[in-house]
Amino acid sequence: MPPISVRPLFLAAAIALAAGCGNSSQPQQQMPPPPEVGVVAAKSENVPLTQDLVGRLSATRSADVRARVAGVLLKRVYTEGSDVSVGQPMFQIDPAPLRAALNVQLANLAAAQATYTNNHVAAERARAVGAKGLLSKSDVDNAIAAERTSAAAVQQAQASVETARINLGYANVTAPISGRSGQQQVTEGALVGQSDATLLTTVEQIDPIYVNFSQAVGQIDALRQAAAKGSVRLAEQDKAKVELLDANGSPNGMAGTLDFSDTAVDPATGAVTLRATVANADHRLLPGQYVNVRLSMGELVHAWLVPQIAVQRDANGPYVFVVGADGKAEEKRITADRLLGANWIVTDGLADGDQIVVSGVIKVKPGAPVKASPWQPQAPGAAAPVVAH
Repeated sequence: MPPISVRPLFLAAAIALAAGCGNSSQPQQQMPPPPEVGVVAAKSENVPLTQDLVGRLSATRSADVRARVAGVLLKRVYTEGSDVSVGQPMFQIDPAPLRAALNVQLANLAAAQATYTNNHVAAERARAVGAKGLLSKSDVDNAIAAERTSAAAVQQAQASVETARINLGYANVTAPISGRSGQQQVTEGALVGQSDATLLTTVEQIDPIYVNFSQAVGQIDALRQAAAKGSVRLAEQDKAKVELLDANGSPNGMAGTLDFSDTAVDPATGAVTLRATVANADHRLLPGQYVNVRLSMGELVHAWLVPQIAVQRDANGPYVFVVGADGKAEEKRITADRLLGANWIVTDGLADGDQIVVSGVIKVKPGAPVKASPWQPQAPGAAAPVVAH
C-alpha cells in the first residue's frame, strides 16, 4: 500500500479555511433607499377649450373716395394717414364750370316759368271765352294743352337745376365714412372724373377691426360630436372669445368676440371661414397684418390639468406615473391632446385623487417603491439647478 501524501490535504484545508474567513469578514449588501419624488393630486375641473390659429386683420368698413364730377383738382384739404370724420372735406375740385352750369339751368328755369305763366293766362282766357260759346272747343283744348306742356317744362327745368346744384356740391369731396385716411392717389392740377369716377384716396374704419381666420371642418365636427356626448360645452357664436397673442404665445391684452361663421366650406382648404371683432382704440392693429389668435370655443366638462413635465411618451402614446396606496409607482396611460399654458389637458386615464409623479420621474420604475412628497413648482424666473458632468 503506497504512503498517503499529507501536503495536498493540508493545502485543501487551508484554502477552505481562508474562504470561510473571507465570507465572514465581507459586510452584508444593503438595498438602496426608494427615490424621492414630488406628486400632485389629480382633480377634475371644467377646462377652457381653446385653439391657437393664425388670422389676418381687415377694416370693418372701407370706402373709396372718388371724384363724382369732371374737373381740375385744386387742392387736398386733409392730412394723409390722419383720422377723418364722415362729411369732412378732403379734396376741392374747381367749382367754376359747375357754378356756371348751375346758372344756365337757373336761367332755363326762369324761362320755363315765364312761358308757363303766359300759357296759363291764355288758357284761363280761352276757358272763359269758350264757356260763352265765343271760341271753338278746339282752340280751347289747344290753349289748355299748351298750359300743361309749359307746366311740365317747368318741372323739367327744376330737376335740371337740382342736378346742377348737386354737381356743384360734388366739387367739395368729403369723407363718406369716419376712419383712417389713406394716401392721395391723384395730385393737384390733374383732370379727374372725366370718363369715370377717379379714385382720390380711401378711408378705412379700423376701430373696431376684423380678425379673419379659418378652422378645419374636421375639428368642428369633432367638437359637435363631443358636445352631443356631453363631454364638451360649446359657447354660443356671439359669446365665443377671441384673444390676440404675442410672438411668444402669451395674450397681449386685446380680445374680442366671434361675430361671423361662414355657412360653406372652402373646397381648396377644407376649412370654414370665421371672423371676430376686436376693439382697436389706439390703432395698434392695421389691416393686412397677420396675427396669432386664440379661439375659446367653450369648455371641457371633465378634465385634468397635468404639468407638462409629468407626462411621458413612448411608442404607445402618453402616460404618467402615479403613487398607489402601497407606496409603489404605477404607470397609467392617458389621453392628452391639448396644451393649456404649462399643463397638458388630460381627458381620460386618470381618477380624482391620483397622486401624479411630477418631479423625479426619471428615477421611477413601475412597481418599485418611491418616497412621495407634495410637489412645489419652480417660481417664475428662478434659476434652474446646475447639473455637474
